[in-house]
Amino acid sequence: MIRVPVVRWLPPVLAAGVLAALVVSGLRPHDRFTWLLEVFWVIGGLPLIALTWRRFPLTSLTCCLLAVHALVLIVGGHYTYARVPFGHWLQDALELSRNPYDRLGHVMQGFVPAVLVRELLVRTSPLRGSAWLAPLTVCACLAFSAFFEMLEWWAALVAGEAADAFLAVQGDQWDTQWDMACALAGAITALLLLSRPHDRQLARLGITPATPGRSSSPPT
Repeated sequence: MIRVPVVRWLPPVLAAGVLAALVVSGLRPHDRFTWLLEVFWVIGGLPLIALTWRRFPLTSLTCCLLAVHALVLIVGGHYTYARVPFGHWLQDALELSRNPYDRLGHVMQGFVPAVLVRELLVRTSPLRGSAWLAPLTVCACLAFSAFFEMLEWWAALVAGEAADAFLAVQGDQWDTQWDMACALAGAITALLLLSRPHDRQLARLGITPATPGRSSSPPT
C-alpha cells in the first residue's frame, strides 16, 4: 500500500479545523443563501476526500492547500465577498476602488486546484514526465474557472437579485474576465512555485516524475 508523506495527525487536524470553521461561519452568516452557495464546495469536498482517503490519500502539500482554500471560501461565505473585513483593510491600505477579497478568492481558485489537478494527472494519467503536464493543468484550472462563472450566471438567472452577493460584481462590468484572469494567474504561479516541492512529496510515494519532454516508458 502506498504511504503518503504526511504526518499522520495532519489530515484529521486540518479536516477538524475546516469543519469547525464551517460550523461557526454558518451560525449567523450575513446572507444564508450566499453562504450556502459559497461553502457548497467545502460541504461536498470534505466527505469526498474522507471516502476516498484509504484508496487515494493526498500529499501533505495538497491537503494544506485545500484547507486554506476552504477557509477562504468559508470566510467569503460568512461575510459575503464584498463585506469581508480583511478585504476592506486591503482596500483602504492600497487605496482600491473595491473590496478585493473576491479577487483573492479567484486567485486561490486557480492556485490550489493547480496542485490538486497536477497530483491527479501525475498519479492517474500518462502525463507523468510529459511536457504537456503543466499546460494541461493550467487549462483544466481555467476551464473550471469558466465553468464557475457559468454557475454564477445560472444562479443569477434562477435567483435574481438574491444572487447579487454571490456574484460580488461590485459594479465592475469586467468582473467575469477579472475572475478568470485571477484564476489563470493563480494556476501559473502555483506551478512555478510548488512543482518541485510537490515532486519531492510525490517521489516519497514511489512516483518520480521523469524529465519533462521525455517519455517515462522505455523505448520500444
